[in-house]
Amino acid sequence: MAAFPDYPKHDGLGLADLVRRKEVSAAELVEEAIARIEKHNPAINAVVTKLYAEARAAAKGPLPDGPFAGVPFLVKDLLATVAGVPTSSGNRLLKNIPALVDSELVKRWKKAGVVILGKTNTPEFGLTPYTEPVAFGAARNPWDTTRTPGGSSGGSAASVAARIVPLASGGDGGGSIRIPASACGLFGLKPTRGRTPTGPAIGEAWHGFAIEHVLTRSVRDSAAMLDATQGADIGAPYHAPASTGSYLAELAKKPGKLRIAFTGKPLMGKNVDAEVLKGLAETLGILKDLGHELVEASPPVDGEAFSLAFITILAAELRADIVETARAAGKRISVKDYDRSSFGLGMLGKALSAQDYASAARYLQLASRQIAAFAEGYDMLLTPTLSRPPVKVGSLQPSAGEKALIRVIGAFDGGGLLKAMGIIKPLAAQTFEFMPWTAVFNVTGQPAMSVPLHWSPEGLPIGMHFVGKYGDEAGLFRLASQLEEARPWKDRLPPGI
Repeated sequence: MAAFPDYPKHDGLGLADLVRRKEVSAAELVEEAIARIEKHNPAINAVVTKLYAEARAAAKGPLPDGPFAGVPFLVKDLLATVAGVPTSSGNRLLKNIPALVDSELVKRWKKAGVVILGKTNTPEFGLTPYTEPVAFGAARNPWDTTRTPGGSSGGSAASVAARIVPLASGGDGGGSIRIPASACGLFGLKPTRGRTPTGPAIGEAWHGFAIEHVLTRSVRDSAAMLDATQGADIGAPYHAPASTGSYLAELAKKPGKLRIAFTGKPLMGKNVDAEVLKGLAETLGILKDLGHELVEASPPVDGEAFSLAFITILAAELRADIVETARAAGKRISVKDYDRSSFGLGMLGKALSAQDYASAARYLQLASRQIAAFAEGYDMLLTPTLSRPPVKVGSLQPSAGEKALIRVIGAFDGGGLLKAMGIIKPLAAQTFEFMPWTAVFNVTGQPAMSVPLHWSPEGLPIGMHFVGKYGDEAGLFRLASQLEEARPWKDRLPPGI
């Protein structure tokens, strides 16, 4: 028997309000969330670490006086560390090594009052826009379990879409909050670079491309959680411009008439599905009805050069991840201990020179300045989030032949050979064909959000992507609130949920 059958009707702030008014207890919410994990997780494989005993104990103890007091919550199994619990990063060597401390962001989530029930599935090292690690198996989309929930926060997105929890954590280094938000029909905001903390174990993630926040059903949950977690921690290499007031309070304000640039042309990659373009056209109609000025324009991005530079940085970061993982496990580096896609990219990272890395970083920094100059002419930029609706599980994986090649070359640590074969350019093109817009704004550091405004005839969600000026999450939240009122989505349920 369900502990609280109305559970899926409420967002996080709604559940916290019920706890505050003693209409339901935190313990009852935890039991309902556990029951929903046990019911839905076998089909979607979203939760990979269960912390039921810890959650039950926390729910029965004194709760912090935070905005989400008593609300069940799941943590992505990457970047964020929970003391005593492994942070696997989707890797088979790390899945049994417990973290020593809570990361600063986990401390802030706990202070906000959430009760952590477990950790969610992620691709190895957060690399791919799909969630299919060998260590845990593929996560699946509640809207259609033959399809991916996206990545790298795929397990978190699937959990929220399946109403296991009203919100869950995510990290975004190339679109990894916004991609699964689009694939799973959720609201997903990537904050401005430096808005949320990365310490104490990380200085900056992925050369500053990656930042953590949450995936939610409602806009207000995202705003309230950013209120609770924003701000630099001790030793942060940089921080976002200080915000004034409350993001939650911004939702009550009208955005005013915005000048919004829009484009359906990929900034990287080549092809966009017709249904995605239909969603963009529909969104333009909504914005026009709301009184906004729309201008077809696109930031100056050389897609091939930009994607190549981005992949160069990622390859170096992946090699460092592989080296540090082997060291933590007390093992020599072996292709057998890593997924093929991440190991192959890591081999490229070893083959690249320090000059390659520095040149790529310089290129991206200068490109960011040009994009920032474009952004000055508009309040926001609108694009689709992804080039396609959520794709079939396995369809974005390297082919069997590519995996075999990586395995053979990996046995000889042959990253130089891979480089010599000219694999980097086609790898960059393949990577960004599915996600041709999102990664650009990890590089610039601008805040961006995926808003669930369209569904395909097959019932698959398709998100629309809005990019704000640097430091202006408030403007994004005001528009998101207006869109949520104009085209409500949070009560739309996947089949069978």
